[in-house]
Amino acid sequence: QVTAKTAFLFILPQYNVSVPTADGELVQYHYGLKDLVTILFYIFIAIILHAVVQEYALDKINRRLHLSKVKHSKFNESGQLVAFHLTSLIWCLYVVVTEGYISNPRSLWENYPHIYLPYQVKFFYLCQLAYWLHALPELYFQKVRKEEIPRQLRCIALYLLHIAGAYLLNLTRLGLILLLLQYLAEFFFHMARLVCFTDENNEKLFNVWAVVFVVTRLFTLTLYILVIGFGLPRVESQALDPERGNLFSFLFNNILFRMSVLLLVCLFQASVMWRFIHFQLRRWREYWNEQSSRKRAAAAAGTKQQTKLLKRDSGYHENGVVKAENGTSPRTKKLKSP
Repeated sequence: QVTAKTAFLFILPQYNVSVPTADGELVQYHYGLKDLVTILFYIFIAIILHAVVQEYALDKINRRLHLSKVKHSKFNESGQLVAFHLTSLIWCLYVVVTEGYISNPRSLWENYPHIYLPYQVKFFYLCQLAYWLHALPELYFQKVRKEEIPRQLRCIALYLLHIAGAYLLNLTRLGLILLLLQYLAEFFFHMARLVCFTDENNEKLFNVWAVVFVVTRLFTLTLYILVIGFGLPRVESQALDPERGNLFSFLFNNILFRMSVLLLVCLFQASVMWRFIHFQLRRWREYWNEQSSRKRAAAAAGTKQQTKLLKRDSGYHENGVVKAENGTSPRTKKLKSP
């Protein structure tokens, strides 16, 4: 009883508000500094779950595969992300369906800023921020190689920037749809890596990931243009009101700010597509080089086999003279005189 109020501060989302509706009152939430305490608690939960998945699933599979150190590290990374992306994908899909964001696309920008959030939306964002923040100490716990740390730090920073940006700018509805698309593509990518570690010749899932990646990028760019370029300009102007919680949302009233954000998004998506195309071209080049080397090796083996078969005969021709197997000319039989 003494520590109950403090414990609720760590476990449950804070800043609940009773919003009047036609059917009565509805309890919703907005963000604040106390969210940092809740995120801290779920960082420890994420670290524990990370260790459970590593010990009871990934380590057992690694012992059977006998992978090298480099592949072992990549296998652990993809295994953890497959579990996280699959869980987040199902959770995010459930939220957007139950809240009606897919059935009513106009709700992505109507009544903006979306200051008050349903419980499950706020809790989802807090858990997402906690997971990507827990990935920072996991770089030490997992003993990630120094060469891999910059890449992983860049990935973590991009996720934190986009999720926190959607949360603080009250673009949580748009952020949910974009996370759903992003996690769908990432799930197929890391699943393809896991299958490739078990069977190097099986690259079918990489082809599926390539298709899903392109489709999700097109949907992502379309949603950005639809919501930021066409939807938000139709919303009534909102003045700066820190007490209501729209501390940053009023920026989208400025057309220059909206266009700047849209331009940055388009440039970022273009850079992602360029890296994807470069990756696919390199992968296809390696595939065709491997196929051509196999054909050359098969042709060389066939030539050697034919040469051996010829040498097994009584002799073979060299410079127009029939030679025996030891290199000497075969003796000609003398004909007896009649």
